[in-house]
Amino acid sequence: MSRIQTTFSQLAEQKRKALITFITAGDPAPELTVPLLHALVAGGVDILELGVPFSDPMAEGPVIQRACERALKFGISTHDVLGYVREFRKTNSHTPIVLMGYANPIERFGVDAFIAAASEAGVDGTIVVDYPPEECEEFSQKMQAQGMDPIFLLAPTSSEERIRQVAAVSSGFCYYVSLKGVTGAGHIDTAEVAERIAAIRQHVKLPIAVGFGIRDGATARTVGSVADGVVIGSRIIAELENTPHDKACEAVQAFVTDIRQALDA
Repeated sequence: MSRIQTTFSQLAEQKRKALITFITAGDPAPELTVPLLHALVAGGVDILELGVPFSDPMAEGPVIQRACERALKFGISTHDVLGYVREFRKTNSHTPIVLMGYANPIERFGVDAFIAAASEAGVDGTIVVDYPPEECEEFSQKMQAQGMDPIFLLAPTSSEERIRQVAAVSSGFCYYVSLKGVTGAGHIDTAEVAERIAAIRQHVKLPIAVGFGIRDGATARTVGSVADGVVIGSRIIAELENTPHDKACEAVQAFVTDIRQALDA
């Protein structure tokens, strides 16, 4: 059982929902990435998503696009991202880390080389936005052979066939995108989310986490009532944009602590 699967299993036993957070590696400054990961865990985060900076992050809204741009100005590479995971693992061996990004950096790294390096560093899963599940059977098998979970996105527009394809190749959890649009946009219709999750559960037997549009404790708690977990990214990046670097970890920890309390209420 992977770290991600173990985490969801433990949360289910406790009747609690997973809090999953996203930050971009290298943003707002390279030396802050690992301390921010630890601050998020201290605030009650269950699973960490670490964004691999990319120049054309097609699913991201302006907030995360800016984070990618800042990280790329620092020259942050996939090797650097894996280095952050290695550093984090020196003092935390239990919190799952999922790398989220795009196909180009993985293809440039070399798929087999990336999977081997990610496993060695202590990565637990990947979300590759532009890897379609129908073309990822081999990638998924190689990931799972190394004890890592290939995680795929489903959206309000996903067909039943696409849901079946995701069910066939994914593990860990399923990431349901609650909105038609990019990260950080719009308002969530909880009734519609609940309806779509019910349809997904007919085929996908994994826990389902919902992201895009969750901005505070109230939306997290509402979405958590129908999902197994919630994902927050843009709102954390915005918090970092508006906080001096020397206060960044403190601010992020305080923010996610409020979300955790709302989810557990």
